Amino acid sequence: MRNAVTVGAVVAIAVAAAAGYWAGGRHAAPAPAAQADAAPAAAAGAKKERKLLYYRNPMGLPDTSPVPKKDQMGMDYIPVYEGEDEAPADSGGLKIPLDRVQKLGVRTEAAALRSLDRLVRAAGRVEVDERRLYAVSPKFEGWVERLMVNETGQRVEKGQPLFAAYAPELVSAQREYAIAARGVKALRESGAEGQSGMAQLAESSLARLRNWDVSDDQVAALERTGEARRDVVFRSPATGIVLEKKAVEGMRFRPGETLYQVADLARVWVIADIPEQDIGLVRNGAHAQLRITAYPDRAFDGVVTYVYPTLRTETRTVPVRLELANPGGVLKPGMFAQVALAAGGAGKVLAVPASAVIDSGVRRVAFVQTGEGRFEPREVKLGARSEDYVEVREGVKEGEQVVVSANFLIDAESNLRAAMSGLAAPAKAAGGVTHHAVGKLDAVDAAAGTVTVTHEPVASLKWPGMTMDFALANPSLVTGVKPGAAIDFEFVERKPGEWVITGLKPGKGK
Repeated sequence: MRNAVTVGAVVAIAVAAAAGYWAGGRHAAPAPAAQADAAPAAAAGAKKERKLLYYRNPMGLPDTSPVPKKDQMGMDYIPVYEGEDEAPADSGGLKIPLDRVQKLGVRTEAAALRSLDRLVRAAGRVEVDERRLYAVSPKFEGWVERLMVNETGQRVEKGQPLFAAYAPELVSAQREYAIAARGVKALRESGAEGQSGMAQLAESSLARLRNWDVSDDQVAALERTGEARRDVVFRSPATGIVLEKKAVEGMRFRPGETLYQVADLARVWVIADIPEQDIGLVRNGAHAQLRITAYPDRAFDGVVTYVYPTLRTETRTVPVRLELANPGGVLKPGMFAQVALAAGGAGKVLAVPASAVIDSGVRRVAFVQTGEGRFEPREVKLGARSEDYVEVREGVKEGEQVVVSANFLIDAESNLRAAMSGLAAPAKAAGGVTHHAVGKLDAVDAAAGTVTVTHEPVASLKWPGMTMDFALANPSLVTGVKPGAAIDFEFVERKPGEWVITGLKPGKGK
């Protein structure tokens, strides 16, 4: 009986082998022509389908996920396909698909040698030109008889009467001159000695009148009529505006007392306060453009005429004087002005647009295009700046194309924020999986960027509950979380044995 069973099994095996051989013959490899037709179709299918590798954090944190998810801010994780995370091996750069580069609006410009004309900006105020300021001060004691100009701010012309004053001394001086003048005429036929003495008396009387600012017209009238006037008229010494009027009809004034102050505002000064660090760029004769708040659509041109030799310690600024024309008197003393001074640079330097540099506060980085869709972040050292360009002393060579627009989007696209914090690209260890755990925050080492956590068992790694140290992808993750608080966190393995917390929020436990 046992032999019969054995023989039956052998026969069954033989039959199955024969059937397999026959089936294999019928489904053998297709003919060469059929292979040729199938190859293009397979290649086309391979090109259309891209292999999805993982989903990465939209804010550039070293956090990946094998399935779609959202971050703490509700932003969708970004899919990464095969080939997108590749970069030139020799440059450590970044590769972004060309269609995405076009969507981001990336624009580049070549680093080139340029003359940087720097603009020094400062605040200033309009002031009266001190050389065009005039005071009307009688040189004798007297009384104001009447006023011809009795308003502050009134415009006057040169020679226009301002006021008339009475002074007993002035009346006596006029009479003395009138008598001396008649004596000179009467002694024309007398001896030379008498004529000389009377002429000296007349000249001394005339000199006293002129020293008291009696006008030539009044002197001529006195010589013609021989009658002394009770009052003398004071006239404006210049065309301008009455800035100050102290004269009042009937008031008594003393010698040297200023009764009127007239300013010629055809040209004015602007005193600009230049910051201490920029004063070395300012030179006499430099041109400046000024804008006044009252006239936002109008620009005024001025010239630097003097750099004051003192520094204001309260503001660390140096006053600089500019002169400019004031057509129509639109610039009023006391107005504020915004001054832009053109300060020439020292020859041509290698410069890039200011928008090409990302300043993190610690490092300054520019993206250099190394090929189609390939960008390399480089740390740069900067020098002088102008309105639109900045000097690059290290990091970029002449002729290299730097990204000048959408570089912040490339920053997020390439995890540059994590790179500038000393973090590597998202690790693919443990299958690129983000692990979740709950526990208690024991301590925070801000200097090292690490935390000590006592966590419960982690099922995805088959870990038991224990106390261990984690690195932080971003120090702000623990802002507002105090040691001893329950936490709910996510972490990844950046490199073998190094675990990094990528997300953290207060937990519900005790």
